[in-house]
Amino acid sequence: MGLDITVLIADWTWLTEVPPKDRLSRLRDAWYADETGLWDDDAPVVEGAWAWPGGSSSAFFAVYEFRGTLGSFKPHFWAGERWESVRDQADPLVRARLDALLLGLIWGGLDGEAEHVEQGFFCDDPAVTYGVLLARSPASVRDLAATWDEARPWLEGLRGAFGEHAAVAGGWVRDFEEFTELLEDWGRVLSEAARRGWGIVGLSE
Repeated sequence: MGLDITVLIADWTWLTEVPPKDRLSRLRDAWYADETGLWDDDAPVVEGAWAWPGGSSSAFFAVYEFRGTLGSFKPHFWAGERWESVRDQADPLVRARLDALLLGLIWGGLDGEAEHVEQGFFCDDPAVTYGVLLARSPASVRDLAATWDEARPWLEGLRGAFGEHAAVAGGWVRDFEEFTELLEDWGRVLSEAARRGWGIVGLSE
């Protein structure tokens, strides 16, 4: 089985009501609770939409269902790889913005060492934070959302270069449409979290 990812937006103020070592378990316990209705066999899963929980924690978090990913991290990883293949062809301003956006979310960078988990909010003990692939504070989310807003109008200009340098016949993120669809989904996550003043957490279970 490959690595999975579930992307949630969450109220950072609610999480700070407990010590750092308990914040992740608070979020997980709220997400796993039967009262949310998220785990019902007949619970609707609509790609490209939010799943809002019921129950006592309904005001504090939500889950976003990415399109065409089946909950796998692989499309996100390969989006970063496709970007590496095409980034040298991008206008420098577009390159800088997409670099910043993808480095903040899913791309390891040219050296493969980019960190996507901000230190200090959750406990830094790896045994406690196992499975956390992404954690961005509300301040970081605002910056990334602004970067997305700046980059989005220029994406279409990458279509030709992507087709020539990054498109593949099979696998994940095969063409420009799949690449931009994934970015647009991340844009929705960032925009909603920024609007609420919330953070973002990506979990692998």
